[in-house]
Amino acid sequence: MAGHSQYKNIMHRKGRQDKLRSNAFAKLGREITVATKAGLPDPAMNSRLRLAVQNARAGNMPWDTIERAIKKASGSEGENFDSMRYEGYGPGGVAIVVEALTNNRNRTASNVRSLFTKYGGNLGETGSVSFMFSKVGEISYPLSKGSGDAIMEAAIDAGADDAESDETGHVITCAFENVGEVSTKLATKLGDAESVKIVWKPQTLTPLDQEKAETLLKLVDALDEDEDVQQVFSNADISDKVMAALT
Repeated sequence: MAGHSQYKNIMHRKGRQDKLRSNAFAKLGREITVATKAGLPDPAMNSRLRLAVQNARAGNMPWDTIERAIKKASGSEGENFDSMRYEGYGPGGVAIVVEALTNNRNRTASNVRSLFTKYGGNLGETGSVSFMFSKVGEISYPLSKGSGDAIMEAAIDAGADDAESDETGHVITCAFENVGEVSTKLATKLGDAESVKIVWKPQTLTPLDQEKAETLLKLVDALDEDEDVQQVFSNADISDKVMAALT
């Protein structure tokens, strides 16, 4: 266990604001659709659906909306979506990973490429930057769930790899293939998490000045607004001073 690390990944900062986006429900609903079609329409028997429902509830999606999404996906009406990953470089040479769920690959690829170009980046081939990241499970809890030491102990007992605590909350990481098992064990001790996600965590960071950081944030916002894009990650390191100047 490495304890608390000081890495500053702006996508983690933005991840806490996901539920404020106007299209958040659509993205959550799309994940529920994919998860339902990938297994049984019962969250208790489908770990991916269970996580999708948990995140939907954390995002304040009404239960009746969740039930309708599951029912629609389990029938013949639900759309089919493909999971896509796009990789490239943004302003200042920052590595970016974009995950999407789409029913039109050509549309999504064109939109993502256009946004990279517009904001001074360039889209690369699959694998061009993902080697700079670790794919892990990330389980978030509010500060009210306990001290950093208590959360670390719970994380160790649940089989997680790391736990980090700061003024915004607790973040527990584990191998992505174990996220369902670890989150279930944590829930028995700490209650339901704020979110349970598979994320791309940067292994190294790229510092950005204010100008490049501002452009990167515009790129991330534009990607977030695309209905097909589910999550965006980068290895950007934006200092507190620069972040404060931008907000």
